[in-house]
Amino acid sequence: MSAKPEHYDVIRKPIITEKATMASDANAVVFEVAIDANKPQIKEAVEALFGVKVKAVNTTITKGKVKRFRGRIGTRNDVKKAYVTLEDGNAIDVTTGL
Repeated sequence: MSAKPEHYDVIRKPIITEKATMASDANAVVFEVAIDANKPQIKEAVEALFGVKVKAVNTTITKGKVKRFRGRIGTRNDVKKAYVTLEDGNAIDVTTGL
């Protein structure tokens, strides 16, 4: 499967946090994805971009926080994360970059 330009619009960036590192022990990788992306699109994009076999995709939407900046109230954008579980024998090393 070859990578299409739409795949780069679906997968925004990898998320490297303590929780995402613990998920990598269960053969899972965490990505920030487009807010309107669905699970089949995310699965297709990861398989095409990284050449791996995806077992499951779980998604979460984190609502943007209300923050103050110099007395003005603003809202951060909502973020959608995808926890992509890979088949046994497949791996993605996100620490070296995409």
